[in-house]
Amino acid sequence: MISAHALPTLPPAADLAGIAVFALSGALLAAQLRQTFVTMVFFALVTGVGGGTVRDLLIGAPVFWVRDPWVAPVCLTTALVAWFTPTRWWEGRFLEWADAVGLAAYAVIGSAKALAWGVEPVPAWMMGVITGCVGGIIRDVLAGRPSILMRPELYVTAAALSAAVCIGGTVAGLPGALVWPLAAFAGFALRGAALARGIALPGYRG
Repeated sequence: MISAHALPTLPPAADLAGIAVFALSGALLAAQLRQTFVTMVFFALVTGVGGGTVRDLLIGAPVFWVRDPWVAPVCLTTALVAWFTPTRWWEGRFLEWADAVGLAAYAVIGSAKALAWGVEPVPAWMMGVITGCVGGIIRDVLAGRPSILMRPELYVTAAALSAAVCIGGTVAGLPGALVWPLAAFAGFALRGAALARGIALPGYRG
């Protein structure tokens, strides 16, 4: 177990920026579906905080965004930005690369937080994956489109790699200052390779 005071933390601005990236992906999906502003706000919030919320509920921790006065306003502001800007502004790969950074970082934070709350290594690894991915899964289910779990692209796998490196290094007794950046880089590199080279998991052929 690691101390709760030694959890990996992002600078507040970077943390909120990561949440905003996830929230923006939800808001933009609502925009593509020609939904109302209320739906856009809901998609932004669910995508931005969904993974961390499920993690906190499962490990018995206070839900992080309920106690943070900035997270919900950031999601609302992100939805406003998406509502008042044309979708063509967000086309291209920038959002995917930004999402890759957030995916890797939050997979590490999620697994480390679970360890700090006394969760065993394998469930803590799963908490890291949940933190990074569940918001997007909920978003896709609500939108009625195949979720990231049903697509072969290396997305969940990248979160799983970050969480695994974090758990493995921590269990081995390595310092967090070394393990956490390395774990985040590993997941980002895998997701980046998938984006740059179109790498995907093979489907079942039995």
